[in-house]
Amino acid sequence: MEALDRRRTLTRLEKALLLDVGRCNKDFGLIEEGDRIMVAVSGGKDSMTLVHLLDLLRRRAPIRFEVFALTLDQKQPGFDATELRAWMERRDIEFHLVEQDTYSIVLEKVPEGKTYCALCSRLRRGILYNEAKARGATKIALGHHREDVIETLLLNLLYAGQLKAMPPKLVSDDGRNTVIRPLAYASEATIARYAELSEFPIIPCNLCGSQEGLKRQRVKALLAELEAENPNVKGNLLAALSNVVPSHLFDRSIARTADGHG
Repeated sequence: MEALDRRRTLTRLEKALLLDVGRCNKDFGLIEEGDRIMVAVSGGKDSMTLVHLLDLLRRRAPIRFEVFALTLDQKQPGFDATELRAWMERRDIEFHLVEQDTYSIVLEKVPEGKTYCALCSRLRRGILYNEAKARGATKIALGHHREDVIETLLLNLLYAGQLKAMPPKLVSDDGRNTVIRPLAYASEATIARYAELSEFPIIPCNLCGSQEGLKRQRVKALLAELEAENPNVKGNLLAALSNVVPSHLFDRSIARTADGHG
């Protein structure tokens, strides 16, 4: 009975996640006929769930598109992609492992006590963009979920004075790559439970995961506190990103345009 319950729960979660991905795809046109999508697989729960779901969609969708996975070995201590490679091979998913020692660069450049995430992400992003072009990818899929989106929104509001988040679809600054986030509507809790039941081979990030006092952790705690009072808080924040009233904000370029002075 336990095995049956596990299977039922897994099926229910998978259906919910596929619906989230389908809605996001419909709203923003993430996947198109003939696409070759590179999934950036870190080995965490989010990217593992994403590559698995996109491979399922590839097999079932009425349009034809390709999916392949690329993992960046940044030479962090203890990193081992052996099980990850075996998992990809069992599912017949094209897999590439790229070795670039960004770990040493981050340790050298970032002062002690400061967070590594910004530089680490920038270096990783540049490598992924180059690899995508070299391997003929039309799009790069990242595993950011609903909480990543709304946490980024709050981080920009509170610490950067900007009203922006993570869009489901974005052309890179240099115009060479299109980034998509098919899990943007999916909750982290659903993904975490799905990954656990699916027994994905998870590779932990040992570079910054132990750092204390990160701003994102403070925002997470704030959201958890607000959600305890109102369970709709996260959904409302995500909905707000699709319900923007520019005339009620302080963007001077919009105000000038409305006044006929644009």
